[in-house]
Amino acid sequence: MEKDRVLIMGAAGRDFHNFNVYFRNNPDYEVVAFTATQIPNIEGRVYPAGLAGPNYPKGIPIYPESELVNLIRDLKVNQVVFAYSDVSHEYVMHKASTVLAAGADFRFMGGDATMLKASVPVVAVCAVRTGSGKSQTSRRVAGILRDMGKRVVAIRHPMPYGDLAKQACQRFATYADMDRHHCTIEEREEYEPHLDRGVIVYAGVDYGQILREAEKEADVILWDGGNNDLPFYKPDLHIVVVDPHRPGHEVRYHPGETNLRMADVVVINKVDTADLANISLVRENVYQVNPRATVLEAASPIFVEAPDAIRGKRVLVIEDGPTLTHGEMAYGAGTVVARRLGAAELVDPRPYAVGSIVDTFRKYPNTGALLPAMGYGEKQVRELEETINNTPCDMVLIATPIDLRRVVNIKHPSQRVRYELQEIGQPTLKDILGRWLA
Repeated sequence: MEKDRVLIMGAAGRDFHNFNVYFRNNPDYEVVAFTATQIPNIEGRVYPAGLAGPNYPKGIPIYPESELVNLIRDLKVNQVVFAYSDVSHEYVMHKASTVLAAGADFRFMGGDATMLKASVPVVAVCAVRTGSGKSQTSRRVAGILRDMGKRVVAIRHPMPYGDLAKQACQRFATYADMDRHHCTIEEREEYEPHLDRGVIVYAGVDYGQILREAEKEADVILWDGGNNDLPFYKPDLHIVVVDPHRPGHEVRYHPGETNLRMADVVVINKVDTADLANISLVRENVYQVNPRATVLEAASPIFVEAPDAIRGKRVLVIEDGPTLTHGEMAYGAGTVVARRLGAAELVDPRPYAVGSIVDTFRKYPNTGALLPAMGYGEKQVRELEETINNTPCDMVLIATPIDLRRVVNIKHPSQRVRYELQEIGQPTLKDILGRWLA
């Protein structure tokens, strides 16, 4: 029998993982191409032969997703695998219709085919949408486990935007490790808060190799999910965060709804700033699709360095990039704190944007008068810096998970906005993790 000719649609994360664990050494398939979207400067590269294995001595080309229909025809593709996240069910089915009309099969891959089994316990923290509060939940879980005497190693969902072969297995224990690996702003946002708390982080491209290395120094592995993707490792405890600022999204986005249906624990976050009606709707949706899950409520209290200095100021708010872009949030923690503390105006950065930042606003027009912290390479970091400094304001509020001032030179007065997870009532994450460990 001839091999099925496969094209994998992705965004430099789930797509590579599915290939590595299922297709790389599978004699029934030949993966002829990847397509890429969501992340700039990925397409036009090659998944390297060193990672692709002996069946792919030339590697596998990566094309823009816009070429999908032509690729199906020209490469004689008969199976297309959808392998990226944080997109609506309607969006996915439009892609499916496009593929089916071109004559190929359309496929999703579930946990049995793609989740690796660890030799130590795994706690997975995932979400139904980007920006739900997954990062602060992961930090809270790691802190509780460490207080219980456990050696915790965090394994982060991939963000391999550089040299893929060099990024196969990365270990981060210090800021110098991030410099050595030329980490982007998005990577630093996820790694730094763990490093600040003494938690070692692994990430990269080959999550089988990463798992083998992490198991050597972990009592518990914390899977720190990305976007609203599924875990790459089979979780022994699966925690999923939902966001009442986007009620209904928990059952309308892929693969977030799958996470919700799989969850052992559901954290309804941001209850301190969300409408009661929206919290109730989210709680009802959780109950409808996963009545067995333990549900807890949490706040994400916000802290700034000098709250009185914000009143009456014209403020430029910088929010987490993915939360505003494919996460579709029209505001974040920076906006909340600016309004709460009496800022006179949120200054619109769009007239002052340069380079790829202009392209970001064009691609995601609903971001509004906020600046997404885009930084998928040195050039874009410099364009972000120029945009910030071009914008006439009295103060910059940095509402990203890292102190952006470490990587860009901000000429305006600035403050950092911090947020952590705070459970409300019972059960708490400490209660749940204690019972699980027992």
